[in-house]
Amino acid sequence: MTFVVVGGDAAGMSAATKARREDPDMDIVVFEKGQWVSYGACGLPYYVEGEIQRLEDLVSVTPEEFREERDIDLRTGHEVTAVDPDARAVTASHEGGEVTVEYDHCLLATGAESVVPPIAGIDREGVFTLGSMTDGKQLRAFVARSRESSPVEQPDRGPACHFLETCEGAVGIVGGGYIGVEMAEALVANDFEVHLFQRGDRVLTGFSNATSEVVADHLRDQDVALYLGSEVRAVDGPADGRVEAVVTADDRVAVEMALLGTGVRPRTNLAEDAGIELGPTGAIATDGYRETSAPDVYAAGDCAEVDHVVTGEPDYVPLALTANRHGRAVGRTVAGTPTEGGGVAGTAAVKAFDVEAARTGVLDHEEAREARFDPVTETIEAKSRAGYYPAEGTVTVTLCADRDTGRVLGASLVSWYGEGAVHRSHAAVAAVTEGVTVADLADYDLVYAPPFNTTWDPVLTAAKVLEGEL
Repeated sequence: MTFVVVGGDAAGMSAATKARREDPDMDIVVFEKGQWVSYGACGLPYYVEGEIQRLEDLVSVTPEEFREERDIDLRTGHEVTAVDPDARAVTASHEGGEVTVEYDHCLLATGAESVVPPIAGIDREGVFTLGSMTDGKQLRAFVARSRESSPVEQPDRGPACHFLETCEGAVGIVGGGYIGVEMAEALVANDFEVHLFQRGDRVLTGFSNATSEVVADHLRDQDVALYLGSEVRAVDGPADGRVEAVVTADDRVAVEMALLGTGVRPRTNLAEDAGIELGPTGAIATDGYRETSAPDVYAAGDCAEVDHVVTGEPDYVPLALTANRHGRAVGRTVAGTPTEGGGVAGTAAVKAFDVEAARTGVLDHEEAREARFDPVTETIEAKSRAGYYPAEGTVTVTLCADRDTGRVLGASLVSWYGEGAVHRSHAAVAAVTEGVTVADLADYDLVYAPPFNTTWDPVLTAAKVLEGEL
């Protein structure tokens, strides 16, 4: 029995590891085009900031550990060029030539890539993305060089690079999602003047309006210049290719570096070339066991879509837990124990300087109506600790439910860092996933102790208020 995995990050290595544990005799081959495997890309902003000192610290398991301790035939530096479902074979190229391996089961875990918007001038020197370990290494080097008092010679990169060595001016971030917000903090921490451009009218559009407003106000308090409702038209500069300004319809803002944080899209070229069906989201379509339209070919992680637990419709939610969870399920399935990967609620969290925020489920009323719900939303602000306990704070909770059934559809929470918005969101995640009503949620037996919350946790208070509205 041979299991071939294409892609060596979260989904791919979780599948390979679980398959090995379930079937010690299985032949497992993993092709990874790069040199990094099983790494936490979500930690890259903190590496760029300097909070994490070594890029290697983001690696969960090294290639050597996979090969020697887990007996997995991991082949880094191998780029898969074709998957042939008819021949049941995978072909990969490497420095020494080309290799073809036949499979009994195959997993496509090709991940996602940064979206590069159609903006003039984004090929200029000094325009970055943050979609890989290599991207993170380059950004960290830029930050380090820019903070040096004297230029660092890099003759192998040519003279066009040297303007970066003395970057002391402003930097621009295009996109106000997770990467944009987290990188704003990372760059401010390194004494950059940061300008953040967002095409929509608020940052963190997947969160509630109340959460977005709190985060936006705090970004401004940290001297991040926000340009909301500003679509970037060009990254401008002189003829030698340097970045000089970010141009919108209304502004031309001088910057010396630009970071594109405009989201990711699934890598689906291999699947499409193999005749494997894509879903309505543009990601690879799968069934509950993550099997694609090609027999014994699976897809998991950031390249695949999955059903949303609220709408029941396919969704594209490229997050780490989903990749690990679904990879593990595929590993069990190919080893002989069919296992469903489960749906997603779109749960996510973000830290913005001294603010933390979390969201889950469906908050957008238009999206809820498309799923045949009649959404009602309430937002409350409640104390995070007992009133008599020192250093009390507040948590803002937005809760959305269906008017007819009372079912909890989604939640968004925001607080000062350490006041518990993220951890409190877990109760809302459970309610959204299990499809309970706001009345049920209001009866959850949540923990109480003065240092952590009030007798009625803010989530319970929000449920009670929304129940009253319903």
